[in-house]
Amino acid sequence: MAEPGGRASSTHFSGCRTLQSPLGSGTYFQTMSSPIKLYNPGPINVSDKTYEAMAEPMIGHRGKDFQALYADCQPLLKSFFQTENPVFLSTSSAWGVMEGSIRNLVGKKVLNCCCGAFSDKWLDVSKRCGKEAEALRVEWGQPIDPAELDAKLATGEFDTVTLVHSETSTGVLNNLEKLAAVLAKYPDVCSVVDTVSSFSTVPTPVDALGIDVMLTGSQKALALPPGLALFTCSQRALDRAAQQNDRGYYFDFHEFKKNHDKDMTPSTPCISLIYGLRAKLREIEAEGIENRYARHERLNAKVHAWVEKHGYEFFAPEGFRSKALTCVRNNKETDLPKLIQLLRKNHALIIDGGYGKVKGKTFRISNMGDETDATMDVVLNALDDSLAKL
Repeated sequence: MAEPGGRASSTHFSGCRTLQSPLGSGTYFQTMSSPIKLYNPGPINVSDKTYEAMAEPMIGHRGKDFQALYADCQPLLKSFFQTENPVFLSTSSAWGVMEGSIRNLVGKKVLNCCCGAFSDKWLDVSKRCGKEAEALRVEWGQPIDPAELDAKLATGEFDTVTLVHSETSTGVLNNLEKLAAVLAKYPDVCSVVDTVSSFSTVPTPVDALGIDVMLTGSQKALALPPGLALFTCSQRALDRAAQQNDRGYYFDFHEFKKNHDKDMTPSTPCISLIYGLRAKLREIEAEGIENRYARHERLNAKVHAWVEKHGYEFFAPEGFRSKALTCVRNNKETDLPKLIQLLRKNHALIIDGGYGKVKGKTFRISNMGDETDATMDVVLNALDDSLAKL
């Protein structure tokens, strides 16, 4: 029998979840839960509670039911983004919004701050969009220097800057507050910040920082399946977008704003994911956002203690380390493919063996999302056991 509000009831079995159809008539369907727990930094583990929320009955996306769902998400989204502006929902990965930001904002030249695989890719995307682009590049594992950013912007060449706050490939957490202070000196420059692996793990007060576009994705610390991007735009960003003749349609900021005003999205949305998002927002509210930040910091410190205990080194410098994951330098030349194989075979979990040009030279352990002290202890104990078997 369906619960009030139309949510399907559920019965849990080993290795699967069986949900009774809210349509009744004895119809059932099954979804297999993954037997492998994910401690690579995204996609990450999704709770049964979230899957159950996503099993709400399908609704039309141009009717009052969807409008109510969309509107219901907005107050908490705005609270967690710390903005008075709308938070838009895009059926895409965050990369869709990252490319869209280039198309909507760059009229003259874009400065792409590059400190890892994903920020480097943004430079490539900018050029593929036909925009004049230049990199402010630092060595992988290092943060962006505010003084270097200031020097670049002082040239007057740029009208847009892109920045990855938490560079997931290297575990670097850029100092957003200091970089935003530099950006504030250049009112003609629009800023775009990727918070894909930092959102809800550390504060990202978009309005207070004066960021023009801040974006994130569903599959990292929000602990939802992939496929949903969330972003907010300043009025300055919307004004700039109005000047661009080639901003396209799917990621046109003005299409998002026009539809937002009707509690809708420009194109058919991923309705099930938005059900899951609403449930997750309520979970975060119940936990308390400050408590969520503190939990991520505590679990991150637990991983750091393990790294130090085993004589490994950190890839990112002290003071610039993500709270969502840890990127560990493989200074002991551990056989990472073998380690990952043992973790999967004996403990049904995985970590990441390094990304891009630091694959094999680093490994990454995620602590973001719904993880707890107990679940992280399981991971670290499994790593101890697997290292002993190498």
